Amino acid sequence: MKQSDFRLHRDPFGRLVLTMAERVYEAVIPVRSFPISAPEDGIALVGAGGSELVWIDTLEDLPDDVRLLLEEELASREFTPEIRRIRHVSTFGTPSRWQVETDRGDVTLVLKVEEDIRRLSASALLIADSHGVQYLIRNTAALDKISRRLLDHFL
Repeated sequence: MKQSDFRLHRDPFGRLVLTMAERVYEAVIPVRSFPISAPEDGIALVGAGGSELVWIDTLEDLPDDVRLLLEEELASREFTPEIRRIRHVSTFGTPSRWQVETDRGDVTLVLKVEEDIRRLSASALLIADSHGVQYLIRNTAALDKISRRLLDHFL
């Protein structure tokens, strides 16, 4: 759908409102189809009932104001810190306590079982901690030597 076919703004409560074909949809939620592998592509605007109202092929095709509004909303809904360095692992068995550096600061997480590490691709991993927070390692080869060595014990 072309951006000219719909309008998007926030209501006084901060919720997204979609206007399309003279119909108004309140509390619209943007959902990424591929949040890890293609975060800028394939965004659905979903209505309160869970139905898809608008499909957006790529955020870059949108006017700046709409793109920024959607990026802001997506960022407020998504929390997937990216691990940049593994500083220390308490034990190579599970459960284990990991001290990591992320794009959002230093964190200590607890890995309950080895199955909490999911391979997303040849180089990307998703790690779930004991509190259910998902941590992303986008490219294992880009990690420093010590981080790769510590991670290898769990793969």
